[in-house]
Parts: sequence; C-alpha cells; structure tokens
Amino acid sequence: MTEQGKKLLLIAVDILCVFVAALPSAILTLRFSPYQRGIYCDDQSIDYPYRRDTISYGTMAAVTITCSIVIITTGEAYLVHTKRLHSNSQFNQYLSALYKVVGTFLFGAAVSQSLTDLAKFTIGRPRPNFLSVCAPVSCNGYVLHINCTGNPRNVTESRLSFYSGHSSFGMYCMLFLSLYVQARMRGKWTRLARPTIQFFLVAFALYVGYSRVSDFKHHWSDVLVGLLQGALIAVLTVRHVSDFFKQRPPRCTRADPEENEHLEHKPNPQPPDAQHGNHYSYRGAV
Repeated sequence: MTEQGKKLLLIAVDILCVFVAALPSAILTLRFSPYQRGIYCDDQSIDYPYRRDTISYGTMAAVTITCSIVIITTGEAYLVHTKRLHSNSQFNQYLSALYKVVGTFLFGAAVSQSLTDLAKFTIGRPRPNFLSVCAPVSCNGYVLHINCTGNPRNVTESRLSFYSGHSSFGMYCMLFLSLYVQARMRGKWTRLARPTIQFFLVAFALYVGYSRVSDFKHHWSDVLVGLLQGALIAVLTVRHVSDFFKQRPPRCTRADPEENEHLEHKPNPQPPDAQHGNHYSYRGAV
C-alpha cells in the first residue's frame, strides 16, 4: 500500500470511530422510547409549572459552535503561520493541524452525548415539570402507567431528566476549549488574557446548567452529574486522545543530522553565528 493510501485509510478509521461513538445516541434518539418509570401523584418534586427554556438547544448550539470555530480555527492558523506548530504530513499544514483538533473534538462530543442519552433513556426519570406537561385526567397514589392528556412527544421528553444533556454537552465543549486555550495560547501577554477567556467559557457552561434548574427542566442532581460527566470526558479526551500537551523537541531547519545532534546535546551552546558565522532557524512546536 502506498503512503497516500495509508493516510486515507487512517482518515477513514478516524471517521468510522466518530460515527461508532455517536451511534448509541443516534439510535436512542430515533427510537425515542425512555423507560416508563412509575410516579407518586403527590410527589411535589415533579409538580412544578412548565416554563420555556432560558437557553434553548438552538442558542446553546449557536454559542458552542461559534466559540469552537472561532477559537480553534484562529488558534491553529496563528500557530501554523508563526511556524510554532508543524505536522509530518505533506498535505497543507493548516488543514492537517485543523483536522486533528476538530476530529478529537467531535470524537469526545460523540462519546459525551452517547453516555448522556444512555442514562436518559435507560433511567427515565421524570422532570420537575412532569405533572404539568402530562396533565393527567386523574392521579392517586402510586401510578405505573399514568393517563396523560398532554402532547405525547412532550410527555415522553419530560421523562428524560437524568442527567442534563444541556449541562454535559455545554461543559464538555467549554472545558475542551479552555484546555485547548491553555495548551495553545502562550506568551507573556496571555498571563491574564488566557484565564479571562477560560472564565467566560466555563461560566457559560455553568450558567446553562443553573438555568435548567430554574426553568424546572432538571433536578439539581441531574445538572450536577451532567456537569461532572462533561468535564470528565473533556479532560480524558484532551489527556489521552489529543496531543495538546505533548512535549516535542525543537526542530532545526538545517539538514545536517550530526550538527543538529551536537547542538541539541551541547550544554549552554554559544550563538551559532558567533562560532561559524552560520545561522540556524529553529521551530518550537507547541
């Protein structure tokens, strides 16, 4: 197999892995049939009024996608342009770098969403506004199969409380970007700029989680578990899948291996131009 064929095979494997990771979420969402958990009709924890979402799915998607596109594309373009980031691929350096970051991000997002939907559809916990959405004809004591008069799809949706998908997805995206900024954004001028960006990213994810409680869409425990799961997947993805914090030796542009080895191992070398009148250009990889 040629070198080009091997690279295409690796790309195909990457795409397949992302697809497989997202498959549980896709299947459960298409089936849309959560576990039918019985309820107590006098349970005050599921008797809250119905409210519209403070942060809708569309709003959260717009914010997370916009932040991801702006931060990742800008960061990779700057590092490639300043030659602080390099790839062994003979293809376009910027696209190669972008492919690795975006692929890692999508894989982690697929894993996070699949784990969230597995919990939602398997546990079937009623939301705090379940009785308002269900609007039962009559309800007394413990009921396993409740006779709801509300919109069937909304009633089914109101059985997907544990755990919060808004919280897990929002925290995954924002913490992933925060760790990306931590790894890529270097320099003296970033001493306060970097934590400021990270603060607003994580603050948005927390605000989304808090709003799910105040909107009576989730119990506080649903939001807490969602935030923790999103954070855990983000950390594991960055730590074990990405190469953000991988230590790379500096690269020398001169094609003399013996001279490069000499310069790398010499303790306190003098400037090259002071020794031989030559100039070596080094590229430090992030």
